Amino acid sequence: MKFALRIGATPLALTLRWANNGAVTDWEKIPLSRWNPGLWSKVALDEAFFASELAATPLVAGASLERIASEVQEALTLFKSRGWLDDPASFHKTPPPPRQIWVEPSRSGLMKFDHLRFESGYAPHRGEPGRERWLGYDNNRTAHVWALEHPGPARPWVVCVPGYRMGWPLIDFTGFRTRWLHRELGLNVAIPVMPLHGPRRIGMRGGDGLLSGDIMDALHAQAQSTWDVRRVLAWLRGRDVPGVGLYGVSLGASIAAVVAALEPKLDCVVAGIPLCDLSGLIRSHAPRLLLRAASHWNLPINDVESLYSVVSPLHLEPGLIRERRFLFAGLADHLSTPDQAFDLWRHWGRPPAAWYHGSHVSFVWENEVQSLLSQAFENVGLLTRTPREAAA
Repeated sequence: MKFALRIGATPLALTLRWANNGAVTDWEKIPLSRWNPGLWSKVALDEAFFASELAATPLVAGASLERIASEVQEALTLFKSRGWLDDPASFHKTPPPPRQIWVEPSRSGLMKFDHLRFESGYAPHRGEPGRERWLGYDNNRTAHVWALEHPGPARPWVVCVPGYRMGWPLIDFTGFRTRWLHRELGLNVAIPVMPLHGPRRIGMRGGDGLLSGDIMDALHAQAQSTWDVRRVLAWLRGRDVPGVGLYGVSLGASIAAVVAALEPKLDCVVAGIPLCDLSGLIRSHAPRLLLRAASHWNLPINDVESLYSVVSPLHLEPGLIRERRFLFAGLADHLSTPDQAFDLWRHWGRPPAAWYHGSHVSFVWENEVQSLLSQAFENVGLLTRTPREAAA
């Protein structure tokens, strides 16, 4: 039976890829019998988040559209001339370790952690449109990391890359189940704050300005996120730690996947509910009228797609072997649709994956997610390298 549903502002196609021992088989329509109250409530959380974003997103004025369109065309010319569209890896500069890190002991609820600060040092390439505007976001020039490290012998680390609208300790610790990672699995945890989020914000809320329609700002944010995470990895390498895994969710999963393509010495990468194609996000969520208007302003979505290829993991060769790549996604995800996860899963050579019956937001409490994370860290040896005594 073909069935479609409209909740809130956008249509939701009731489609699932059924999982069979971790392998996706094919698209299937969800029978109505599968849509129990629990699944409906999970989808409602996605819808509520999306509705709040629609309500809070300002309209882009015509003058701004002219400027955005001009920047996109100028950037396309530059990126083509420098070969970045043909070789996206060459777009990303290799950052040095932080020269100085300031550490402040902090607390969030019952969780004690260290608040690390260092100068990001990121700057768009000379000649990139929007470079001076981006460098003018003063708060964004300082990188922040929430770090939880066990005393005693060195242990492996997991670097967790947050998604859109995250960036505060309570939200990040909840989203990544930090207590479980740190105390039960015995890992050290580092959570970098992404550009324009948390204490790096430029608006009222963390993330303001990232997905508001300014194409070059979104691209610079993705590029700086990649740079900052790699600086955290360089810092850890300088401490000679026994292992490092990378774990990102939503937009952070895309960053983690890009970093893993550029940093092949990682122990593993886990991409959760990945949002790895920003142009695909625009296609799936923007009203058709808006897309037609953008084309009228010389801002066709195909040009945006070409530009964003330099920060998409779908255009980079995986740096880790298949057995060190892991993925999970919600089959009823209405924010980062299952297409995004499936495209990355296929690009990665169909690695171990967990496909749970839930939404984007519900990943936090899905048992399949916790099982996959345990499997990933166990399979690559991060847990066997960890002292098993109870955490202090």
